[in-house]
Amino acid sequence: MATLQWYPGHMHKAQKEMREVLPEVDLVIEVLDARIPFSSENPLIQRLRGEKPVVKVLSKSDLADPGNIALWQAHFESQRNTKTLAISTNDPNRMKMLPELCRKLVPLTGTGYKKLRAMILGIPNVGKSTLINTLAGRAVAKTGNEPAVTKRQQKIWLADDFMLLDTPGILWPKQQYENSSYRLAFTGAIKDTALEYDDVAYFGAGYLLKTYPEALKERYQLNELPDHEVEFLEVIAKKRGCLGAGGHADFNKISQLFVNDFRAGLFGGISLETPEMVEREVVEAERLALIEAERKEAKKLERRKRSRKNR
Repeated sequence: MATLQWYPGHMHKAQKEMREVLPEVDLVIEVLDARIPFSSENPLIQRLRGEKPVVKVLSKSDLADPGNIALWQAHFESQRNTKTLAISTNDPNRMKMLPELCRKLVPLTGTGYKKLRAMILGIPNVGKSTLINTLAGRAVAKTGNEPAVTKRQQKIWLADDFMLLDTPGILWPKQQYENSSYRLAFTGAIKDTALEYDDVAYFGAGYLLKTYPEALKERYQLNELPDHEVEFLEVIAKKRGCLGAGGHADFNKISQLFVNDFRAGLFGGISLETPEMVEREVVEAERLALIEAERKEAKKLERRKRSRKNR
């Protein structure tokens, strides 16, 4: 299992500030990557927001499988005080629907709509700043292709009665679910130095070979696909001229090409996880965590027994 080893200091500070400010806001807007809604969801938010309403914004929806987006929206909206909105940079008008959706989640005052204070957050490189700039109608938040562009909180008034509190992109120190780190790396949510390009490409190729084989055939003009991800990368390395000494595949070069093809959306709408898949992974992670806890407890008891014998 791959675990994240990238947790910049400003993220630790951002989490602390978020804990302090969250009680003062009326609702939370969490921007998720539509390709990985579970892996891009911060587990800390669920615990901290309590009963506060939340809008789950599924960004980059043009890059995800439409049918799978609908599954995730139904999954999230079955939860209390939760609404969803799927957006993409191709449709700014859909982004502008967000304020009205937020208002529907917050109770009216006696004189009508109250002034709204919303905290907007999301993992790095998920498109949060682009969304804010579209809503504000001006460049008020920094954007970029590199993760972690926003470094501090800032207040942005979208109207006289609607304030957004923008927060830095926040990751969490350790992933506890299998493959979530790879999914974050494959989509570009974490810096490319966090995990080896080759490992990320092997993961992505293995998943796509099973779930979206036709997309790979079309992109790389292949009539048949190998069964194994290494063989697949060797095939496309030859087609793209990514070869090293002796005419063998240069795996680092072809891995970068393959990962960047995915991030650019050149395979069409692809989703890397489904609610059903995630449910199985959560159950398995809990099972393994229980086994590990029992193992540690057994070792602790054994040490105590030895300590008593040596007295």
